[in-house]
Amino acid sequence: MSLPKTLAEDVARNLVMVARLIDEDPEEAYAYSRIALRLASRVAAVREAAGFAAYATQKYAEALAEFRAARRMTGSVDLWPVMADCERGLGRPERAMAMAGEPEVRKLDKAGQVEMRLVAAGARRDMGQIDAAIVTLQSPELASNSVQSWTPRLRYAYADALLEAGREDEAREWFGKALEADKDGSTDASDRLAELDGVEFVDVLGDDDPAGADTADEVAPRDEDDVRDPAPLAAGGPDLEVGVWPEGLILGAGTPRGGPPLFAFRAGPAGRRISRERGSA
Repeated sequence: MSLPKTLAEDVARNLVMVARLIDEDPEEAYAYSRIALRLASRVAAVREAAGFAAYATQKYAEALAEFRAARRMTGSVDLWPVMADCERGLGRPERAMAMAGEPEVRKLDKAGQVEMRLVAAGARRDMGQIDAAIVTLQSPELASNSVQSWTPRLRYAYADALLEAGREDEAREWFGKALEADKDGSTDASDRLAELDGVEFVDVLGDDDPAGADTADEVAPRDEDDVRDPAPLAAGGPDLEVGVWPEGLILGAGTPRGGPPLFAFRAGPAGRRISRERGSA
């Protein structure tokens, strides 16, 4: 469905703010997502954004409901891994494992299948099945020398599982491989290697350093009747259709170590899906 131009612009502005804030201030991003949801609850992209914002604030039941709604609207299986991850966040790893065996997984693209493998391995770890988690991560994608968007996180997850299993030498090797593939610094593999080598980092500035304390501007969520332009919308116009993000917004997913996974999305080239390790929750 399409929205009237003025309404579409209001919704798009709020979605832009969700994307802009979700890493830095998830609660603010969530507030913007709720405004967009009130304005256009029948637009799949809005339901998806509301799901990611809820997930970033650990509202897993709400996130799952929004992702299910978006999936009903589009018929797409793209959200299947994050839906399974929500089950993990709700303390139901067995449901995540069941979803990993459903036919929907075969319909995912390669990136989605790797995400599902990461979720399944995380669910195994949630259930205390560390050896099974390690086996789950062993795959052609892990063994490949080709570096893809998911490679750093897959290697990182494998190294972390090995470390939990007490296989420190192998873990060090795979943290090193993760670091080699991680050109964008999307994981903390270098820190994990330093920890294994007994290296400690000292904050020379200390906690009392005021530098940068006032650099972040507070941005209040916009009401439906008071939507000001926070920044020029990306090219492509304000038209919002079911399942279509405003130009310049992409989604991503990551499974942090030692806790519930955390999905996030951020600004980037339109139509290109990325994955990003967010670190420990």
